[in-house]
Amino acid sequence: MTEGETGAAGGAGAAVAAAAGHASAAGATPGTGRPPAGSLAHRVPDLGALELLLAVARLGSLGAAAREVGITQPAASSRVRSMERQLGVALVDRSPRGSRLTDAGALVTDWARRVVEAAEAFDAGAQALRDRRDSRLRVAASMTIAEYLLPGWLLALRAQRPDTAVSLLAGNSTAVAERLLTGEADLGFVEGLTVPAGLDSAVVAHDRLIVVTAPGHPWARRRAPLSAAELSTTPLILREKGSGTRQVLDAALGGLARPLIELSSTTAVKAAAVGGAGPSVLSELVVREELAVRRLVAVPVADVSLTRDLRAVWPTGHRPTGPARDLLTLTRT
Repeated sequence: MTEGETGAAGGAGAAVAAAAGHASAAGATPGTGRPPAGSLAHRVPDLGALELLLAVARLGSLGAAAREVGITQPAASSRVRSMERQLGVALVDRSPRGSRLTDAGALVTDWARRVVEAAEAFDAGAQALRDRRDSRLRVAASMTIAEYLLPGWLLALRAQRPDTAVSLLAGNSTAVAERLLTGEADLGFVEGLTVPAGLDSAVVAHDRLIVVTAPGHPWARRRAPLSAAELSTTPLILREKGSGTRQVLDAALGGLARPLIELSSTTAVKAAAVGGAGPSVLSELVVREELAVRRLVAVPVADVSLTRDLRAVWPTGHRPTGPARDLLTLTRT
C-alpha cells in the first residue's frame, strides 16, 4: 500500500470511527462500537436500503429519495435508522435544508454503489439464464397422451409463448421416467398405474380403457359381458411391456395371457385391431372415432374397473418452472 493509500484508508477509518461515536449504539457489541458477529445477511444492509442511500446521496433529500424508490418518507427515515443501527455508524445528517451524508455515509455510499452494480450484473445474468431456459421445452410423453392430448395443449402453449421451441419425445411410461431422471426432458406425462420412483406428479386427466374388436370378430356379436377371467386368458393385441396401458390392464386383471401381437405404438395396435387381427384394449381417447363409425366395436367387461389417471411428472423436488410450468397449468384448464 502506498503512503497516499495508507492516508486515505486512515482517513476513512477515522471518519467511520468518529461517526460510530456519533451514532446510536443500539445493536453494537459493548466496548467495540461494532455490530455483533453473525451471518453476512444480518450484518450487511439489503439492496433496498442501499438503493435508498444512493438516492439520498444523488438527490440530497430523504423525501425525494423516498419518492424515487416508491416508499413514504417515514418509511425511508425508518430504513435509514435501521441501516445505521445495523452498521453501527451514522450515515445521514438531517436538517430543515435537506439530508447530507456524513463522512462515513459517503464512504458507505461508495461501497453500496459497487454492491448495487454487482447485483445488477447478477440480475442480468439470471435473466439470461431464464431466457435460455424459456427458449426451449423438452416434453416426454407416453403414446396416448402424446398423440391425443398434447397437440391441443402445445397449441395453447404456443399462443402464450410463441418464441419457445418445443420438442416432444414419445415413448412408454418407463422411457418417460428415464428421460426425466437423466435430464433429457423438462416435463413428462405418463398413464401408468403408479408414479415412477424419483418423480413427483399431478393428475391432469382421467381415462378409461375399452376392450375393442373389429365388427367381424365373435366378441362383437355377444350379448353377455366378458368376464375378467375370460379377458385375462385371451391372447390380445398389446403394447410392449413398460407401457402404461399394459400396466393398468395387467393390474386390473391380475395377469395377462401371452400377447397375440406385441407392438410398440398405440397407432399400430389400433390399426391391427381395425384390420381384424384380434381383440385389444385401448384408451377411450384413442378409439373414439373408430367406435363412432363402427370400424371397431366396444365389448363390455363385467366386474373389473379399467379407469386410470393420466399424470404430469417431473423429478422429485424440482417443481416445473418457465414453459414447463405454463404447460402444466394449461393441462388443468
